Amino acid sequence: MPIKAVLIDLDGTLLDTAPDLADAANAMLAELGRPGLPDEAVRDFIGKGIASLVGRCLGYAGESDAPEARQALEVFKRHYAAVNGRKSRPYPGVFEGLGALRAAGLKTACVTNKAAAFTGPLLTASGLAPLLDQIVSGDTLAEKKPHPLPFLHLCRRFAIAPAEALVVGDSRNDVAGARAAGCAVVCVPYGYSEGEDVRNLGADAIVASLEEAAQWAFAA
Repeated sequence: MPIKAVLIDLDGTLLDTAPDLADAANAMLAELGRPGLPDEAVRDFIGKGIASLVGRCLGYAGESDAPEARQALEVFKRHYAAVNGRKSRPYPGVFEGLGALRAAGLKTACVTNKAAAFTGPLLTASGLAPLLDQIVSGDTLAEKKPHPLPFLHLCRRFAIAPAEALVVGDSRNDVAGARAAGCAVVCVPYGYSEGEDVRNLGADAIVASLEEAAQWAFAA
């Protein structure tokens, strides 16, 4: 079936947001009297949402209900709100890819595990918001990636079958969610894959940029 919509991850796929997330994480740790972390360490914590990132910064395996983790999350949110978008930059080929998709009549959406309070301002500040038909954040629905619900929700909104949607991401969350939903999926090699090699995740293809992902969609 021809591709009619492209559902794109945010952090590590559309935008390099790691510098802002690392700044907020280290400001949080400093306020809590904890030692800071290298930016690369924080980068590997990106992908499962802010609560998971905060938990991992504190030494937990991921999101935690521990009182210190709940306190740290509120501290992080305050610091991240202050720096969100300050250093984040679109990757090469993002504007070109989105432009090509829209010119061809395909629907575009952002699917992220980032909370909506940060997603909207970030996409607006980066200039990407006008190029997206829909946005699904980590708290938009009852489930987030790697659950298939965000992708299935968008397919319903666009009135297409899952097989008519292409997911573009950078991690196991994107591949697993796409597969469970019945969507095609390609990965970019430059994003945040929590230390995993994206070539081993089982995507349909590895594409160098969103512009190349658009060409893949046209040929599918």
